[in-house]
Amino acid sequence: MGEAQSFVKPKNKYKIKQGVSCMSMRDSYLTLNEYQEKSLSTAIYPNDGQISYLALAICGEAGELADKVKKILRDKNSKVDDTDRKELALELGDVLWYIANLAKVLGYDLQVIAKFNIEKIEGRVKRGTIHGSGDHR
Repeated sequence: MGEAQSFVKPKNKYKIKQGVSCMSMRDSYLTLNEYQEKSLSTAIYPNDGQISYLALAICGEAGELADKVKKILRDKNSKVDDTDRKELALELGDVLWYIANLAKVLGYDLQVIAKFNIEKIEGRVKRGTIHGSGDHR
């Protein structure tokens, strides 16, 4: 795994089993809802039930992720090494933290959000509308 990987030709080495995707097995994993509860316990943002702060925070964290990818494209000829992969995973975690919190503010468990998304994508596949634009294709 020490070999650099290109964004242009990603390798799908890691399979998802029972809702867990990992690079190496560790002691235990959280369900999405367990993660959501733990993230809520560390929330110190202005928790007034408004979605704007959390939605903007998601954008900010996604921007940090995009910036790291941009620098890999620019400085490393799109080659992703293990250090990059770990840094990108940490940024994804920051995005996930805010998504988990926003989902709860909206009244949803994170597992429900994930189920909604899978159902939406599977519906698009069945209808042959996976490509294209628009929320309700």
